[in-house]
Amino acid sequence: MRTRPLKVALLGCGVVGSEVARIMTTHADDLAARIGAPVELVGVAVRRPSKVREGIDPALITTDATALVRRGDIDVVIEVIGGIEPARTLITTAFENGASVVSANKALLAEDGAALHAAAEKYGRDLYYEAAVAGAIPLVRPLRESLAGDKVNRVLGIVNGTTNFILDKMDTSGAGYSEALDEATALGYAEADPTADVEGFDAAAKAAILAGIAFHTRVKIGDVHREGITEVTAADIASARRMGCTVKLLAICERAADGRSVTARVHPAMIPLSHPLASVREAYNAVFVEAEAAGQLMFYGPGAGGSPTASAVLGDLVAVCRNKLGEATGPGESAYTRLPVSPMGEVVTRYHISLDVADKPGVLAQVATVFAEQGVSIDTVRQQGKDGEASLVVVTHRAPDAALSGTVEALRKLDTVRGVASIMRVEGE
Repeated sequence: MRTRPLKVALLGCGVVGSEVARIMTTHADDLAARIGAPVELVGVAVRRPSKVREGIDPALITTDATALVRRGDIDVVIEVIGGIEPARTLITTAFENGASVVSANKALLAEDGAALHAAAEKYGRDLYYEAAVAGAIPLVRPLRESLAGDKVNRVLGIVNGTTNFILDKMDTSGAGYSEALDEATALGYAEADPTADVEGFDAAAKAAILAGIAFHTRVKIGDVHREGITEVTAADIASARRMGCTVKLLAICERAADGRSVTARVHPAMIPLSHPLASVREAYNAVFVEAEAAGQLMFYGPGAGGSPTASAVLGDLVAVCRNKLGEATGPGESAYTRLPVSPMGEVVTRYHISLDVADKPGVLAQVATVFAEQGVSIDTVRQQGKDGEASLVVVTHRAPDAALSGTVEALRKLDTVRGVASIMRVEGE
C-alpha cells in the first residue's frame, strides 16, 4: 500500500457533506485498504464558518472555495454544494488544477453535463456522479459500465422520495394532497419550499441524466417534459384504485421503436398494482431498466438523505482514487448516437379522463364521437348520474399524446361537458 495519502477537498458541509466527512474519518482504515492508499481530507469550503461542525477539525474550514480547488496538490474534489454557480466554475477550476471531481449536483449535470465532461476529458480527469441520481441506489455506474455492452430501451422509475411519500400517504390513508404534504414536511421528507420536488423539477433533472447515459446521447433538463403532483386529488387516487392501479410520479426515458429518437418525461401516472414499482412505499426510490440482452432489472432503495447520498459519494471517491493510483481515468461521456429528443406530443400513451357531464340521453354518444374524430380508441367507459349531473370516466387505448390532448380540448367545447375533472396517463402495462 502507498503510504503517501491522496488529498481530498470537500465543497459543502451540509447534511450530505458532513456525513461524507464523518465517514471518511471513522472508516479511514477501511477506505485506505480498499483504495490502496490513505485518503486525507485537507480542506472543507463552507459559507458559514462560525457554525459548529462536530468531528471536523476547525483548521480545515475555509470560506474561499476557489483558493481551495486551486491549490494544485488536491487529488479529488467532492462537490456537494448544489446549484449551477459557483459549482460549475469550481468544478472546472478543479480540473484545470489537477483534481478529479465527485459530484452530487443533479441540477448542474442535467443543465451543463456535456461541458463538464468535455472539461474533464480535456484535462484528463474523472467526473463521477452516482449520488446525483437516486441517492444510495447504484444506478449510474451499472448504466455506464455494467450495461455498456447492452442496448437499453427503457428506464422507468420513481426518483423522488418526497413525491412518492405524498402519493403513498394519499393512497393508504385517503388524505388530500395538502394534508400529505404537511405530513411529509413535518417528518423532514419535504423542504420548507417543496417546489423542486412536487413540481417535478428534481425528477426531471434525474431523468435527463439517466436518458443521456442509457441512450448514449445528450439530454438536457429542458428536453424533459415535466408535470408535478400538485393537481393530483383524492378522487384521482380513488379512481386508480377502482382500476386496480396506484398513482406514482414517474420518470420515463424511452428509445423510439425505430431507434431514431428518444423521449424523456416526468409526470404522475396510474400503474397497475401488479407492476413492481407499485409496491415502492414511503420515501423510497426504485428504477426499472429494460435492456435487450439483460432483460428487466430493478434497482431499489433510499433515494435521498445524508447517509444514503454520502454512501454513493464515497463509492465514487474510492473508484476515482483507484484510478488516480493507476494513472487512468474511468468512463467519460458517451454521446455517440446523437439521437434527437422527440416532443411529448409524439409519445404514445394511454389516458384516464374524468368528465363532469349533463345527465341526459346522447351524452355518451357525443363524447365517443369526439374520441373517434381525433383517432383515439376507447378502452373502457364508466358512467354515474344523479339529479341531472353525471360523471363519465374514459380510459383510452394507446395513442399519440398530441391526439389525446386534442381530444381533451374538443371535449371542453361540448355543451354537455360541464368540465374535465381530471386527466392522467396510464403506464406500466
